[in-house]
Amino acid sequence: MREFLDMGGYAAFVWPAYAVTLAVVVANIVWARRLLRQAQAAARRRMAAAGAQP
Repeated sequence: MREFLDMGGYAAFVWPAYAVTLAVVVANIVWARRLLRQAQAAARRRMAAAGAQP
């Protein structure tokens, strides 16, 4: 197991790369969900202003 975690001596480069990748993926998901909620709220406001029933 120790050999796997050492990554053949490249652990100092590999594990941070995994961490950065994970952080970017999580940030992308959070950002997309926030934008979706904003778009849905804007659509509801437009529908309410137009007098349409949701």
